[in-house]
Amino acid sequence: MIDRNRAVRRPEWLKVRWTRNENFQTVDRMVRDRGLHTVCQEARCPNIYECWGQHRTATFMILGDECTRHCTYCAVATSRRPETPDPGEPRRVGEAVVGLGLRHAVITSVDRDDLPDGGAGHFSGTIQAIRQVSPRCRIEVLVPDFNGVTASLQAVLSAAPDVLAHNLETVRRIFPRVRAKGDYQRSLELLSQAAEWGNRTGGIVKSGLMVGLGEDYQEVIEALRDLREAGCQFVTIGQYLPPSALHAVMLRYYSPEEFNDLGDAACRMGFSFVESGPLVRSSYHAHVPFS
Repeated sequence: MIDRNRAVRRPEWLKVRWTRNENFQTVDRMVRDRGLHTVCQEARCPNIYECWGQHRTATFMILGDECTRHCTYCAVATSRRPETPDPGEPRRVGEAVVGLGLRHAVITSVDRDDLPDGGAGHFSGTIQAIRQVSPRCRIEVLVPDFNGVTASLQAVLSAAPDVLAHNLETVRRIFPRVRAKGDYQRSLELLSQAAEWGNRTGGIVKSGLMVGLGEDYQEVIEALRDLREAGCQFVTIGQYLPPSALHAVMLRYYSPEEFNDLGDAACRMGFSFVESGPLVRSSYHAHVPFS
């Protein structure tokens, strides 16, 4: 049987050097000792060695490590009945933020469609816990769509994160194939609501796209326009890399030059910060626009 996801040789610009240096081990211990999860590990992010090893930064994943959805591009484990959220998790995330000396913390989660609020209260509690122990730390939250429930989004926004992120991930045509329980328009509406909050408070709204799933260049441009019209200020664009042969098929690699072209197009649309490249992920260099 041919592994369709490995039929195309990975280009040199997508090969990552593994470096488990002292910084990497410090982050690893901090996460393990506090019983925390990171999307860096669960989603098999290729940048873990850079982020942990050079910057001592990690993207914390709250609400457990099992997702109630089954997006075909994602490596995170799925379950119809994940464990009950741990009430001590927000405090431990705050401790890890302090222990790592973070000035910019990124918090994301699995989808929790089994919870009445989709996990919004847990997000809010985590933001508050970080504020209590590290009031100067910027907080970026990467949230699910909360099934379009406005009250859940507002609960997160009321906790006053500095950045509200929600990833569109792919273009309109492909969206139903890779995000069966999501909805392209629903994601845009969430971002529009967040943009209204940002206009009042100065908060930043952010989203991300991945390419290589069969979209064409013009479809990516249209998705970027949709994001900009929704009020997004920051955007990331990166290469989809299938976690295994059982996941959505990667149909082609984009070259660094193509990523530069997409980044330039996004800048011309008016995004105030754009990170576009083969290994870019939604929280990659998240602190850079504030440096």
